[in-house]
Amino acid sequence: MYPFEYAAPATLEEALALLREHGDEAKVLAGGQSLIPILHYRLARPRVVIDINGLPLGDIVVNDGRVRLGALVRHHQLEESDAIARRCPVLGEAARLIGNVRVRTLGTVGGSLAHADPAAELPAVMTALDARLAVAGPSGRRTLAARDFFTGLLTTALAPDEILTDVEISALPAHGWAVEEMSRRAGDFAIVAVVALVSLDGRGRVADARLAFGGVADRPVQARAAEDALRDREPSTDALARAAQIARDALEPPSDAFVSGAYRRHVAGVLGRRALTRAVERARR
Repeated sequence: MYPFEYAAPATLEEALALLREHGDEAKVLAGGQSLIPILHYRLARPRVVIDINGLPLGDIVVNDGRVRLGALVRHHQLEESDAIARRCPVLGEAARLIGNVRVRTLGTVGGSLAHADPAAELPAVMTALDARLAVAGPSGRRTLAARDFFTGLLTTALAPDEILTDVEISALPAHGWAVEEMSRRAGDFAIVAVVALVSLDGRGRVADARLAFGGVADRPVQARAAEDALRDREPSTDALARAAQIARDALEPPSDAFVSGAYRRHVAGVLGRRALTRAVERARR
């Protein structure tokens, strides 16, 4: 570590004033599960660390078919919340795959999304859910779709003087859901992660389908062509396999020190089929 100033504002306005004053020389501290390792390895050297844990951003609110998550909602709250289990259970399933107990106890929804690691679970989940992310800055507040929020590797549409305050999603109790991932060890970032959401109509055909991947590009990838291939069709084994193949064929994953791009692409197809199959099974129940 190295010396830096520490500030713990009591209000969002104070936090924004500090960001406005220090700009890109400041870093926001929430759960610290991304920031502390970055500081430890000196990948960032801010002059000021702004601790926002005192701000009232830790609530889960369900109202009129919408679920709102404050940026300081911890991962373990997604696991344990009865409201989440009833209204949007895919969030709980994804949270259980994040890190370990310590990470889930401290890590926050807003921190994970703002860090924007493309192999993390929550960015892919929010992409599949078509989440709306609320951002506050000196010019006021604005709302971004998840697909527009993630702009590249560890990069978002957040300006240096803005703070992600909350995330809003539609409650999806009628959807079947599944999160599948492959990682080197339990709790590691995913080599490939897949999020599937499926709802069925009265005829047993697909009324809605969502399919998003993590770990296959510099940001989450939504497989829109695969989704379109499923809608208004009977979700047979062949139809699900075909949709997974369409999704896989559209991917161009990178190679890294652990696996090749070709292997990652193959795994994406396998996990895509598994996720869709589980989501359909749950939708039928």
